[in-house]
Amino acid sequence: MLNVYRCWICGETYLGEEPPSDCPFCGADKEFLKPGEEYEYPDVELTEISKKNLEAALELEVDNATFYFCAYNRSDDPKEEGMFKRLAKVESEHAEAICTFLDIDEPKINKKSEDCSHHLPDLLRDAEERETRAIKHYSKFAEEAEEPRVKEFFEAIVEIETDHLELHAHEIEELGEEH
Repeated sequence: MLNVYRCWICGETYLGEEPPSDCPFCGADKEFLKPGEEYEYPDVELTEISKKNLEAALELEVDNATFYFCAYNRSDDPKEEGMFKRLAKVESEHAEAICTFLDIDEPKINKKSEDCSHHLPDLLRDAEERETRAIKHYSKFAEEAEEPRVKEFFEAIVEIETDHLELHAHEIEELGEEH
């Protein structure tokens, strides 16, 4: 029997007998996939610092999504293309979730950008730098958040971005073994 699960982080809905190990939309851990009837919209009264931090996070996520779409468009390897496309969509999902907190419309993400390298090792190093920067900022934002839901959001995003960082490190390692 299909059940409805809703991600506490991105708000997307998943239909299945059991929740997946991670949210297929934003990458949040299984613990954030709750039965649909338990979901609560993140209608939170934001402090000025959380509002400022969410705005900064939105800028980072839009920039990272644009980068990953560029990397996807430049890739000629099906595995790398698929990885970059999924990462672009995950970062886009994070941006959408942040807009829900801020109660604003989503900004346009440039899916046709060509402002990135053609060289896979450079793309992976750039991706690593981007994820490292995001983790640093989001860890700080989580510490500064007074609202439990905002704190939980940033902590979950740190976990997701850490997974991305590990993925890039693995890909870089594999490239080193090939050459």
